[in-house]
Amino acid sequence: MKVHFVLHETFEVPGAYLKWALERGHHITTTKVYEKEPLPETIDGIDFLIVMGGPQSPDEDRENFPYYDPKAELSFMKEAIAADIYIVGVCLGAQLLSVAYGAKYEHSPEREIGIFPITLTEAGLKDEHVKILGPTLITGHWHGDMPGLTENAVVLATSQGCPRQIIRFSPKHYAFQAHLEFDPEAVELLIAADGEEVLEDQSQKLTFVQNPEVIRAYDYQEMNTKLYAFLDSLVN
Repeated sequence: MKVHFVLHETFEVPGAYLKWALERGHHITTTKVYEKEPLPETIDGIDFLIVMGGPQSPDEDRENFPYYDPKAELSFMKEAIAADIYIVGVCLGAQLLSVAYGAKYEHSPEREIGIFPITLTEAGLKDEHVKILGPTLITGHWHGDMPGLTENAVVLATSQGCPRQIIRFSPKHYAFQAHLEFDPEAVELLIAADGEEVLEDQSQKLTFVQNPEVIRAYDYQEMNTKLYAFLDSLVN
């Protein structure tokens, strides 16, 4: 299977998604948006598209992020949707997937940074692949926005701070606002990008922002294992 990653920033790494693809022996290609690499000319030959996160929003913002072309990414994702290959959008990727489906992304009720539980909805407990995660699972979070919803979108998981943590847009297309791919390397990069003092200050003011030391101390193996199980179920 050929898995293609779209990466928006050096500090938004694919973590356990990439490790899963490597361990399963899949062929991996990447588009590093931050290095101004162009997207593939066609979706042909790609079996699984994974679009990762970033500080951007799905709107046009070439002034702050001159290397980021959401229109091109949305066009590519629409081609992937039409081809009905596997798609997982993570954080920004989840929001982009919702927009590619015709929805409007929105601001999350709460900014979430850290490690908090998600809870599966009734639909999530019945979803063939997501039910593997269990009724509740502690996952990573690093966002202020969330995906939009279409008429046929199904919310599969929520959190206390965000009502749209996992969304199914079709049987092969899932949006994850939550970060099940986090590992110590990934969170260290994010802490450095946001700034240790900034996060410490926000953790004292915002309900769902944790101190960097709390984030560093967490063992991410369980959420990574559950992510592997979801991905194995999805593609097999």
